[in-house]
Amino acid sequence: MSGHSKWSKIKRKKGALDAKRSNIFSRLAKEITVAVKEGGISDPAMNARLRIAVLNAKGQNMPKDNIDRAISKGEKDGNDLSEIFLEAYGAGRVAVFVECLSDNNNRTVADIRHIITKRGGALTTKGSLNFIFDRKGVFTIPVKEGINLEDLELEFIEAGAEDLEIDEDIITVTTALEDFGNFNKKLEELKIEPQKAELQRVPQVDKRLPVSEAKIVLRMIEELEDNEDVQNVYHNLEMTDELEQALEEE
Repeated sequence: MSGHSKWSKIKRKKGALDAKRSNIFSRLAKEITVAVKEGGISDPAMNARLRIAVLNAKGQNMPKDNIDRAISKGEKDGNDLSEIFLEAYGAGRVAVFVECLSDNNNRTVADIRHIITKRGGALTTKGSLNFIFDRKGVFTIPVKEGINLEDLELEFIEAGAEDLEIDEDIITVTTALEDFGNFNKKLEELKIEPQKAELQRVPQVDKRLPVSEAKIVLRMIEELEDNEDVQNVYHNLEMTDELEQALEEE
């Protein structure tokens, strides 16, 4: 998990997320649309996946009009989108799991394969990375002024928190898959609105590579994330201090 979370922090510091805000909104809108389609209900109070999707959209300051349009699209033509999960090994045998929402499966698979093979990787068979990644609940929570972190930590542990990291003004909490709903309810009880609440694929073991080889993997990951059909990219590349420093110096 450390490699993935450190990479996310570096992207925040470099302002990459703000630079791609329209891309973020597009991904959030797709998730809202599919949540309506899958749940069959456009009321977030009655559709758990939609409720989380809307919460995440608000956490990224997505305008209400955009959220409403995405919900409306799900009611009308959400069937155009389908979920695609692709597994691969990148350079240095780094494991990569790609989650997509697409209206054209053939196009998406071809595009993802091209990006991965161009950077020295290859797609692998479905389920081959199951032993590397665990499904975990991951909550990103802004730290508000005056909050008692010790008391909050106790509340979080009681609600199922397995791990808690504090980085400047952000708390990242990890839960078991089965505790995702309970932890979300605890946040609602505490009147805490997370910036993000997601089910992520967290690596059990990180893969350490030389900086030059690790940069090839990270370029591949950035290219995958730039693809309009890609929702999430998970990997087990270890973000060493040496690699982190090299990225910050770029």
